[in-house]
Amino acid sequence: MTAAFRTATAGRLKGAKAVRFSFDGASYPALEGDTLASALLANGVHLMGRSFKYHRPRGVLSAGAEEPNALVGIHRDAARQTPNVRATVQEVYDGLTAVSQNRWPSLAFDIGAVNDIASPMFSAGFYYKTFMWPKAAWKSVYEPNIRAAAGLGVAPDKADPDHYSSRYAHCDVLVLGAGAAGLAAALAAAETGAGVILVDEQAQAGGALRFEQGATIDGAAGWDWAQATIAKLAALDNVRVLTRTTAFGYYAQNLVGLVERVSDHLASPGDLPRERLWQVRAKRVILASGAIERHMVFDGNDKPGVMLASAARTYLNHYGVLVGKNVGVFTAGDSAYAAAIDLKKAGAGIAAIVDLRDNPAGPLVDEARKLGIEILSGRTVAKASGGLRVSSISVRASAGGPERSIPVDSLLMSAGWTPSVHLFSQSRGKVAFDSATRRFLPGTYAQDCVSVGACAGTDTLADTVKEALAAGEKAAKAAGAAKVSGTKLKAETTESWAGGMVGAAPGAGSGSTGKAFVDFQNDVTAKDIRQAVHEGMRSIEHVKRFTTNGMATDQGKTSNIHGLAIAAEALGKEMPEVGLTTFRAPYTPVTFGALIGHAKGKLFDPTRRTPFHAQEEKLGAVFEDVGQWKRAWYYPRAGEDMHAAVNRECATVRKAAGIFDASTLGKIEIVGSDAAKFMELMYTNPWEKLEPGRCRYGIMLREDGFIYDDGVVGRLAADRFHVTTTTGGAARVMNHMEDYLQTEFPHLDVWLTSISEQWAVIAVQGPNARKIIEPLVEGIDMSDAAMPHMSVREGKICGVPTRLFRMSFTGERGFEINVPADYAEAVWDAVWAEGQKHGACAYGTEAMHILRAEKGYIIVGQDTDGTVTPQDAGLDWAIGKKKTDFVGIRGLKRPDLMAKGRKQLVGLKTKDPKVVLEEGAQIVEDPKQPIPMKMIGHVTSSYWSENCGRSIALALVAGGFDRTGQTLHVPMPDRTIEVEVVGQVFFDEKGERLHG
Repeated sequence: MTAAFRTATAGRLKGAKAVRFSFDGASYPALEGDTLASALLANGVHLMGRSFKYHRPRGVLSAGAEEPNALVGIHRDAARQTPNVRATVQEVYDGLTAVSQNRWPSLAFDIGAVNDIASPMFSAGFYYKTFMWPKAAWKSVYEPNIRAAAGLGVAPDKADPDHYSSRYAHCDVLVLGAGAAGLAAALAAAETGAGVILVDEQAQAGGALRFEQGATIDGAAGWDWAQATIAKLAALDNVRVLTRTTAFGYYAQNLVGLVERVSDHLASPGDLPRERLWQVRAKRVILASGAIERHMVFDGNDKPGVMLASAARTYLNHYGVLVGKNVGVFTAGDSAYAAAIDLKKAGAGIAAIVDLRDNPAGPLVDEARKLGIEILSGRTVAKASGGLRVSSISVRASAGGPERSIPVDSLLMSAGWTPSVHLFSQSRGKVAFDSATRRFLPGTYAQDCVSVGACAGTDTLADTVKEALAAGEKAAKAAGAAKVSGTKLKAETTESWAGGMVGAAPGAGSGSTGKAFVDFQNDVTAKDIRQAVHEGMRSIEHVKRFTTNGMATDQGKTSNIHGLAIAAEALGKEMPEVGLTTFRAPYTPVTFGALIGHAKGKLFDPTRRTPFHAQEEKLGAVFEDVGQWKRAWYYPRAGEDMHAAVNRECATVRKAAGIFDASTLGKIEIVGSDAAKFMELMYTNPWEKLEPGRCRYGIMLREDGFIYDDGVVGRLAADRFHVTTTTGGAARVMNHMEDYLQTEFPHLDVWLTSISEQWAVIAVQGPNARKIIEPLVEGIDMSDAAMPHMSVREGKICGVPTRLFRMSFTGERGFEINVPADYAEAVWDAVWAEGQKHGACAYGTEAMHILRAEKGYIIVGQDTDGTVTPQDAGLDWAIGKKKTDFVGIRGLKRPDLMAKGRKQLVGLKTKDPKVVLEEGAQIVEDPKQPIPMKMIGHVTSSYWSENCGRSIALALVAGGFDRTGQTLHVPMPDRTIEVEVVGQVFFDEKGERLHG
């Protein structure tokens, strides 16, 4: 079976394998190499979708990634359903199943089309002005219906069974775009010996040469030269060619993100990944991203069958598909004439060429006349008519007057070409406005890149190739290549891209009842743009958000410049004065699968396990995720739930002893003759006089005076400190120190080394702690006189080296055993065996939190929120009274950090001891005050304490230190809880248990 609109006189798919696909349940023939759009057009199907807001029938507009209309769902099976795929990009394979979107019950008969009739209610900005009354209807009526209507396709509801891959690559020269410009630049760069990566989003290289017929390069037809050149490049060892690959993001330091479509075009992907994410770092980048044809803005320009002239040429000259049998053309430039000529020669009828220009002239115009094509110059298309497909156009003089109706089954339009500066803009380059051609071109560069060809405003093929060859060689030399490229190419063409216009066609949408669309996908019309200006929008960014122009999946590729021109005209300003919207990544939509790659399920995030993980598993630990760490949360025994297990652990630590895995603590070794001076500058505490063998609790501040981290620091020798940090702060504290060492204190003789992974840590806490580890320790006197609280000794335990700290985060006699990670399991087993003799248990992070809260010990990041100073936390004793300089000292002296009424850390006891507060709950003075209540603080830590026999909590409360004994209130949805402000310490207030 032959598709009705497939022609034997044109196209490059002759002899291709025949395949079949389905669209909305109907089966159609196609050829291998077709896109879904070309295959549907070959079968006479122009209706491919419905617009978002008005549900108007839409057909294909373009032949590339800029397509705003023909978005479909691709269904491989129940789990493999991808919405919003551009039919112009999706390649057909045997058995492809596609469905239209945003319609019910069918594409031809869509109930949602009633929105088009009610369109006066949905004009620009309607969502800012409606759904406001009655207030109660928002949750019950408006929000559910808006959510149901939002979006186009249907998101998959099953887990993605496909797999994805990712690669990192480096190169000397990265060329983005494999049209004539990109191929020439890559060829010149490759011949110097530079490492080149050439990228193009199409299945085959060639760019505009896919549809141009009059181009020759190096004596060959343009398309033939492109295929020969890409084959030559692919054969070179220093070149990597990536087709079906889109450069979606240009980031700092010449990092470019690419997505390669590996198997979306295959009927049986096998074990291939669906897509591959490339992260390429290039010394130099050449942007050869071409230009995008603009549509004409006139009433009815969105009818199925109305498309860009270059798209019609692509479907004819590349795919061998006629877009119609009686075709009209509406243009403001020369390039659409080439489309009319090609279609005429292929057997299509050309009803007329309607040209806005009064006296078009040139070789293409002359050739069209010779072919007998009627040219209506100085005319405009006032309206395109038709239902599910365009059937006629109304033509009149640009200045107004009587209209002439011309029957057509397709209408080609061209308002000129817009340089594709998206990637250039993403690179933080600044565009410049060319007033002569009314277009934005690359201006000021921010990175090591260069734009060549149509994206740089170069209009002729000869100039494009010459410019690209020079750019390729220059980029390669700048990247370090020594050879000279000898490539010289002669390029010629009979075609011209001259002429064009921006904004609406004469009279379009200015007073008629029709709709002249600027943004097809979001149903934004010329009227909407003018209305936005009328309602006070002056910046194009405001116009964009008020109308949603350019906010669709095509990111304004076809609509932005027209919208800007119409807004500028309405404001009476030049286009640069109104501004240009920001082009953001991604250039085209990117699947989550491509971005995530293998990072899903167990591979979603790197998992870090301590050296004791296996031992903790044997003891039945339940683990929690703390950052990337797996930490033992609690150790339930038979019949225990979490609360029972944690209560037992807390009581056992106080009565006998507990063994805890503290390996995740950050550990940094600071070494050098100026180590003490460096510590003096980085911490609030004094360090110069701390004796070797002793420890001190240290607080680190940011420059603004707020607590950044804390931890116990042991001085091992005059020139060596062992610093501990919070688990979450390990990397940032190391970076913080290194930053200051390199930028502020480079004169100091200091070296910093992260040793977090090198030392495994067992904390043994409780009255029997010394009894448990003393038999295992060698070479260390562990008596209270020889090793008092807050001291550190080096020796051996179980025959392996140890740094033994006497310190406590529970308020009990405690030791932290640091051993090399390679010996960790053996030491744990020995300590555990001794612990069983003295009634010890293993305890997890939940018990650790409760035990420290009973003593009022803070956790940075939980009891602090980035706005807490040492004074606020009751830790002003940790600030050296005689110190004159440390990071944050000037911040602490700011008046607002010394003012009365600041939030301060206090303890809370509920009047009902059995009630446990919720962490994060707000605190008020008067629960009867009108809503919104004045919040004076919040709960930072809250637990049931088995040792205290009641609930306990810490909270940040305004003026908290002066409120001791006061009753405050914690309002909750179902009740208000009374609390008493108390001190931070709930257990062993005198601290006697630290010494046994």
